Amino acid sequence: MSAPRGKFSSNFGFLMAAAGSAVGLGNIWGFPTKAAGNGGAAFVVVYLVLAFLLAYPALMAELTIGRHARSNMVQALRGIATGPISRFVGTVAGLGGILVASLILSFYAIVAGWMVAYLAEPFASLVGANHVADWLTGDSAARNLTMTAIFSGFTMLIIASGVEKGIERWSTVLMPALIILLLLLIVYVLTQDGAMEGLQVYLMPDFSQFTPELLISAMGQAFFSLSLGVGTMLIYGSYLSRQESLPRLGALVTLIDVGIAFTAGLLIIPAMYVAQNAGTQIFSDSGELIAGPGLILQVLPALFDTMGTTGLFVAIAFFALMVIASLTSSISMLEVPVAFSIENLGMKRKPATLLMGLIIFGLSNMIIFNVYNSDDPLTMIASISTEYGQPLLGVVLCVFAGWILRRNQLLEELKQGHEHIEQTLFWKVWPWYVRIVCPLLILVAFAVSQGLIG
Repeated sequence: MSAPRGKFSSNFGFLMAAAGSAVGLGNIWGFPTKAAGNGGAAFVVVYLVLAFLLAYPALMAELTIGRHARSNMVQALRGIATGPISRFVGTVAGLGGILVASLILSFYAIVAGWMVAYLAEPFASLVGANHVADWLTGDSAARNLTMTAIFSGFTMLIIASGVEKGIERWSTVLMPALIILLLLLIVYVLTQDGAMEGLQVYLMPDFSQFTPELLISAMGQAFFSLSLGVGTMLIYGSYLSRQESLPRLGALVTLIDVGIAFTAGLLIIPAMYVAQNAGTQIFSDSGELIAGPGLILQVLPALFDTMGTTGLFVAIAFFALMVIASLTSSISMLEVPVAFSIENLGMKRKPATLLMGLIIFGLSNMIIFNVYNSDDPLTMIASISTEYGQPLLGVVLCVFAGWILRRNQLLEELKQGHEHIEQTLFWKVWPWYVRIVCPLLILVAFAVSQGLIG
């Protein structure tokens, strides 16, 4: 017999866990750098609109299927299937979600390990252990392996503790800490020279820069920023009480996610211009913005170095923020294969966590020891999982919510916690929207991003 299913004990616990899943490194550096490279405030406006036109309906599809089925992605999609074809597609999609979540976590843990290393480096510098500080910021296989193991171990400890005592308890601590650190860093950075120039770029729209590329980039960010397509929100939905209103909770998760992404932009973009004012290069020789790891691990540490001893404490706060953002996302990704192991393989939570965690850590090791090859496996796996896996699985989930799950089943599920929902605008719009518009938007964005149309 499998272990009994966990559940969230409160609205706040679910909101913090779901928002934590959505708020990761992609929000803290992905959104601001995409905004900076795509028209600044024009990108922000388009992103905010698309978050509710695309991401919110897809999020509702996952939450509704999850709470209705009360199981992991494989069992949920198989359970609502209406025939052998939809049952086969559901099985493949469910297993695909587990695979994609595992692949994402395998490279995500490595990047998060870099954040752990850069968080530890200021402490080593403060106590005069310069050789340790150099090792922590050096790009070596030993450093990457050690830091990935530390981060993966902490993720496994949280998941092994269960839904309420692990995911919910830690999320309700980590998410408020993340928000407080983010706000404190914003206040500090905005007092520095050059910050106002970055703030102007971020907040003053220039719609002459509106292009199809900006639209597709904003659409992709809106979809991926909510951790959609791999079953994390489906599983979190399955742990929800039937007394909760799904449309309201979904809207709150979306608001928190885009709110933190927007707030992160108030930190990162002004910090970039502060760095530029201090003499640090933030644009490449070709004029393109230095983004991703190049921004986080080169540009901002260079800025912290110009601040003397104060810079050490700012660096600690910043990389603590990055580690927290990484952890809140990683626990949701590990829960995807762990939930499957508990419910389908009949394992207890702790052995399931250990087994799945070690398998994913093994994948991380394969990436680490092959990362210096000409074909970078980290970039390749990131591309396969996020550019191909997530959008295609997102389409399947929308189809299952809109076409496979019958309309009366949808209504009965949504009426749990929202008794008169059939009288609302949400019920008049969402069922057909998730059937037709949402899958089409995802497929169009996918096709354009792959150069299939344009």
